[in-house]
Amino acid sequence: MEPVLVTGAAGGRQGSTGRHVTRMLLERGHDVRAFVHSDDARAAELRAWGAEVVVGDLREITSVIPAFQGVRRAFFTYPVTDGLLDAAAVFAAAARQEGVERVVAVSQLAADPYAGTPHMRRHWVAEQVFDRAGVGAVHLRAAVFFENLAVLVEAGGGRELVLPLGSPETVLPLIGAIDVARVAAGLLTGPSGEADPICRLTGEVMTIGQAAKTFGDGLVYVDQDPGEWRLKAMALYDDATAVEHLSHLWELFRAIGSGHDLYRVTEAIERIGGSPPQTLHEFATARL
Repeated sequence: MEPVLVTGAAGGRQGSTGRHVTRMLLERGHDVRAFVHSDDARAAELRAWGAEVVVGDLREITSVIPAFQGVRRAFFTYPVTDGLLDAAAVFAAAARQEGVERVVAVSQLAADPYAGTPHMRRHWVAEQVFDRAGVGAVHLRAAVFFENLAVLVEAGGGRELVLPLGSPETVLPLIGAIDVARVAAGLLTGPSGEADPICRLTGEVMTIGQAAKTFGDGLVYVDQDPGEWRLKAMALYDDATAVEHLSHLWELFRAIGSGHDLYRVTEAIERIGGSPPQTLHEFATARL
């Protein structure tokens, strides 16, 4: 059986979609070639699951071309850090050279050349790179991951969710990383042929005040000055690209306020992923 190449398979704090996809594919009986950056305990666990582990740098073509040998389908995700466009270009070029028929790539809900954050604009450029490579790309334009809020809940000691979003009535489109992975797994194992190149994914829409309450009794949303939040975020994330993106993202949601046409639960999660979207309550409860 031809292996499915999965990037981001080691997982991380930003959602671990690659790790979820790896597990789901293995559970369905598919061979998986798991691409990781470091050969650590997480890689050892992937091997224990039955995955073939490849260690390399997604930005380095000499790492990526060998990983594609014998592969017809692949999953691409890249953390919110520097290097997205380099990695997308390398991955697309290698996929084209090896004759890949489908690449499922994680993008962002409002990816657009004029999107409100630099990283959203980079994601739109990455989409163009994959499209022009002719590798059957499907872009999963995902809403804000539950996991992103969970990081901030943990940073607030489980008592406060501190964000520069203004009113507690500011609305957010949200999704669990598990649902992004379910949809990806469905597309990677589905029939060959044409697929809609854009797949928007939102699992729940709620205000930030509601989201804070959903994480637990007594947890409250606290608005913070954007500049102050940005300074504290650098200590939390230790990554300039992540802080750049998140700062612009929260500013965008704050300006939009009560909602946008893109903020709606999408049927693709159940249709392709096979089950109704995970709710924030379910996600928060599972973390207890």
